[in-house]
Amino acid sequence: HSQFVRPDQLDKYADYGFIPSFFTNHAFYWGDVHLENLGEERANFLSPLKTATEKGVIYTNHTDYIITPIDQLFLLWTAVNRTSRSGKIIGKSERISPWEGLKAITINAAFQHREEDIKGSIKEGKLADFVILEENPLTVEANNIKDIQILETIKEGETIFKRASGD
Repeated sequence: HSQFVRPDQLDKYADYGFIPSFFTNHAFYWGDVHLENLGEERANFLSPLKTATEKGVIYTNHTDYIITPIDQLFLLWTAVNRTSRSGKIIGKSERISPWEGLKAITINAAFQHREEDIKGSIKEGKLADFVILEENPLTVEANNIKDIQILETIKEGETIFKRASGD
């Protein structure tokens, strides 16, 4: 966990090749409390994805289940928007693009676990684990990412979930 990390620590992460796991759901679930308890400057630097990206740090993003639900589209939404329950933006300058957010939960996660040869991206010879989405998270309005519906889930090449038509 690198929930509240300082910029100088990110420099060391880059130097040593550390791969932090951030937790952007905190911006939504506890961002308002962090503003009150920690102050704006510190609260706005929680899970500093953009700064990590700029420093060349490879990172992942997690839900810390059971602390927050396993919902990767919601996690992507929090990384891109950083909106609290009350609607405040927690760390506007730490927002990242949907592409960077997807990398954090796919390619980078596989790399962090040293499984990039078998998962993390869609490529011949890798496990065929992926979802088919109703809309493209790279092109949909950023605030709507959390509302994208999963149409089908494929695990190791087999469909394990398919939304019934009309749902």
